Amino acid sequence: MATQRWSPFADVRRLDDVFNRFWRGANGLQETSEAWSIPLDVRRTGDDVLVKASLPGVQKDKVDVTIEDGVLTIRAELSEEGEREDTGYLLKERRVGSFYRAVRLPETVDSEKAASTYSDGVLTITLPKLEEKKARKLAISST
Repeated sequence: MATQRWSPFADVRRLDDVFNRFWRGANGLQETSEAWSIPLDVRRTGDDVLVKASLPGVQKDKVDVTIEDGVLTIRAELSEEGEREDTGYLLKERRVGSFYRAVRLPETVDSEKAASTYSDGVLTITLPKLEEKKARKLAISST
């Protein structure tokens, strides 16, 4: 059994940390940038690359998707419902503000033919493969 050194201030520091997290959320202060990262699923389906981004609560007109120099950028803005007269929150975990996510695309996709749809808080971007990059089947000749 290992012995631990007792620190009389360890519990106070933990309590202070809990208090700070509670009030940071209650006052709606922005947390770290990682907390604002848009979650993505990227998968290959046949000859396409499919990107799905979760944007719950974001209106379609508040989403901006661009592809520039091989980088896909998704920007979104989430605004608060109604007027904000009383800020007496005890806990506020739903975020409000602007956020974005950028990912480098593989050189095999045709960004000119990319298409996107938005439904139920999920943005789906379909990136087809370039014709010249698609695998082609070689015929085997007999000798």
